Amino acid sequence: MNGTSILLVIGGGIAAYKSLDLIRRARERGARVRAVMTAGAAHFVTPLSVATLCEEKVFSDLFDLKDETEIGHIRLSREADLIIIAPATANLLARMANGIADDLAATVLLAANKPILAAPAMNWKMWSHPATQRNLAQLRADGVHVVGPNEGAMACNERGIGRMAEPDEILAAAAMLLTAEQGQLLTGAHVLVTAGPTHEPIDPVRYIANRSSGKQGYAVAAAAARLGATVTLVTGPVGISAPAQVKVIRVETAQEMLAAVEAALPADIGVFAAAVADWRLAEHHGSKLKKAGSAGAPPLALTENPDILKTIASRPARRPALMIGFAAETENVVEFAKAKLAAKGCDWIVANDVSPGSGVMGGNNNEVHLVTAKGVESWPAMSKDGVAAELMRRAAAYLSEARDGRFGAMK
Repeated sequence: MNGTSILLVIGGGIAAYKSLDLIRRARERGARVRAVMTAGAAHFVTPLSVATLCEEKVFSDLFDLKDETEIGHIRLSREADLIIIAPATANLLARMANGIADDLAATVLLAANKPILAAPAMNWKMWSHPATQRNLAQLRADGVHVVGPNEGAMACNERGIGRMAEPDEILAAAAMLLTAEQGQLLTGAHVLVTAGPTHEPIDPVRYIANRSSGKQGYAVAAAAARLGATVTLVTGPVGISAPAQVKVIRVETAQEMLAAVEAALPADIGVFAAAVADWRLAEHHGSKLKKAGSAGAPPLALTENPDILKTIASRPARRPALMIGFAAETENVVEFAKAKLAAKGCDWIVANDVSPGSGVMGGNNNEVHLVTAKGVESWPAMSKDGVAAELMRRAAAYLSEARDGRFGAMK
């Protein structure tokens, strides 16, 4: 985001306090930030605080004589590379959807010719209300991009979907939008992604499995496709729709997944997000097992499944230039991930906590640690889409620095 100009529109909600951190983090990344505040926003954060962090004047008055002699509401939107609305309140979304320009913020948004990223924040009932969802659908049809909201506790002592996305999550989405504006960084690359669980049959009606939803792997595949990559998604059984512009190969068992991965190579990036079952039955029963009565449960002898990540990493001729593994742990998350990085022979490990109560398995949010040879970087909690966007953006940067030819000169 170095050198990028961001216009931040701050709406009137309690989540406006997060806008201060958003400004700080955006400027740490090298962006210039100018702010427009609604009248309601000034009840939650002061213009002085915003101006101090931006090191810029704060704009709020549509009828400011000096600013409007220069057609300020047009100039503000034209001079930005990206407009971020955080928080985007239900009221502000409604005015945008209906083209109402009754204050400076709404007028700037109506006059904008640059990408707009909205970070909604409101009570969960307001978010789920048909009017809000109808306005949101209209805004998306108009080309407005949306990040969040997330699920969690709210200032009103209720819980649900409506919390504004975290600043780093918003900036990851912003970086993805700016990348799309500047060019697709993975054009010409092949990204191979594994996702979901594997099902290891016991008999024709029973199997061994795990609780993986596949959401994180599917989000990675979608993020890679948005960056212009050719994407192959090898997926175990899941209940979610395949991303657009992605080649999908459906498998059930770990052995089938390994075979599909090998057939899909070569690839420039391999992202192994699938939760592959560690074991399978040594002998698959061809007919349904019956209860044994007084004899007790039938013995189930297990054998180890192939380690897909380690197997592919150990083959230099076919190994992707960047191999990213995932480590889902219930304890000692970072320590186990470091050990996995060394044992598997991959380049990066994305580690997360899937202990009971974490909400990661099957949920829409994730909190990960990126483990590389350089160390550990802990990311803030964000949506799985946000994790995927940031991971693929970094993967593209890795290739541009490490590869010759279409990915840039060796550094």
